[in-house]
Amino acid sequence: MGRLGFFIQEAFRALRRNGAPSIAAIVTTIVTVILLGVLIPVFQTTQAKSNQIRDELSFRVAIYDDATSTEIQDLRQKLLAIPHVESVQFVTKQQALAELGQSLGEKDQGILKELNSNPLPANFIVKADDAGNLDSIRQAVTPPGASGAPQPISPIIQEVFDRNQDREQIEKVTGALKIVLTVITALLVIASLMLVGNTIRLSIYARRREVEVMRLVGATRWFIRWPFMIEGVVVGFVGGLVAILVLWLGKVTIVDPLSNTFTFLAAQNTMSFPLLIGILFTAAIAVSAIGSGITLRRFLRV
Repeated sequence: MGRLGFFIQEAFRALRRNGAPSIAAIVTTIVTVILLGVLIPVFQTTQAKSNQIRDELSFRVAIYDDATSTEIQDLRQKLLAIPHVESVQFVTKQQALAELGQSLGEKDQGILKELNSNPLPANFIVKADDAGNLDSIRQAVTPPGASGAPQPISPIIQEVFDRNQDREQIEKVTGALKIVLTVITALLVIASLMLVGNTIRLSIYARRREVEVMRLVGATRWFIRWPFMIEGVVVGFVGGLVAILVLWLGKVTIVDPLSNTFTFLAAQNTMSFPLLIGILFTAAIAVSAIGSGITLRRFLRV
């Protein structure tokens, strides 16, 4: 305990003597933690939204009006038997007309009142276990016949159509968005580690003579390293604490009040804020402490 107290005392003494490098390290830690604290929820929310959009992608199998209930049930079983089909939902003619009414604006509602009959067919909504399998499922519903033309798997199938517009474009955009956010996150983490490491290196470089003298008088490497690592822990603790306070104020004053208006901001609450705080706080302390220990190695070679 006495040696630990000496290490802690030396660490705080070094922080006071080297105010400028220490403040620079703390500020770097604050900026890094704030950037990560903003990007992590955005990355998680964007992934959740893109997965939600992909999960909602589907196609429809329209059937003829004279199809019997036995034929409808038989087609349902055939659709469910196709590989990668996750669910099959039957939509009656009345439900299809109600969906059309919900999709129309108030100005266009009068169009439905002018209809003498329901022109929309009953249909099945076919969803895949992954949006990338939709094309293969569609081909299985209407495979090539003997003549090479598409031949539906049931005679009651009228047509296969998409209610989702620009499905391929949505898949490409969501896939590209995941890649871009992953690359940005990786680059930010690497840049953060380099910034914190370089800032700590400047602090240690300012005291390189002190380290060399301690080595020459016989001090062990860990005896020299511990005060610097404790100093890194203090820098990470203070920087992480200030950054988390800033993030909390931003959440309370900006994100929470606007979450009722903007659904994207409301989705930020998918990650537990205490869990995010724990991750950022641990990362700030660990990076600063490890960075101090690793950076010090080159100055211990005397």
